[in-house]
Amino acid sequence: MSSVNPLLTFLPKLLPLATQWVQSQEAEILAQGIPLTHEQQKDAKAAGVRSPEKICLRLVREIPMPADPILCNVARETGLLGPGTAGLTLRYGIYIRHDAQFDHELHVHEFVHVGQYERMGSIEAFLSHYLKECVDPGYPFGPMEQEAIFTARKLVRGTVAN
Repeated sequence: MSSVNPLLTFLPKLLPLATQWVQSQEAEILAQGIPLTHEQQKDAKAAGVRSPEKICLRLVREIPMPADPILCNVARETGLLGPGTAGLTLRYGIYIRHDAQFDHELHVHEFVHVGQYERMGSIEAFLSHYLKECVDPGYPFGPMEQEAIFTARKLVRGTVAN
């Protein structure tokens, strides 16, 4: 008998809070970040982004955690955010840790997530699917995260093998 993760039933209540956090972080990145270079825009296009000119990167010492304690706890519990997080895509705003700023595969991985936001049509639609996948089957095993991993690997390394 399979049991449903209680976090799955809580996600719909969490979605408005998560959406608001993503919107505020995206606005901050777009205001203070740097636009993609021509080469990065080409990578973003190859990764499925329709509007790479809208993307900005913001280099940070560490990826910020949500101030809201519940949202912060869920981010940690799912493994989505933590000390090891090197990049985070918030629609057209992308946080990249300073020590990963030259990680080509990480950049392309994050660009795939931008393309997913575009395909889903809104922050809320993206988060609704992505957060569910972070709980079941669990991060990083959901289809959206796997798409980002394998697409980046293929575009950067020319292979999807480990």
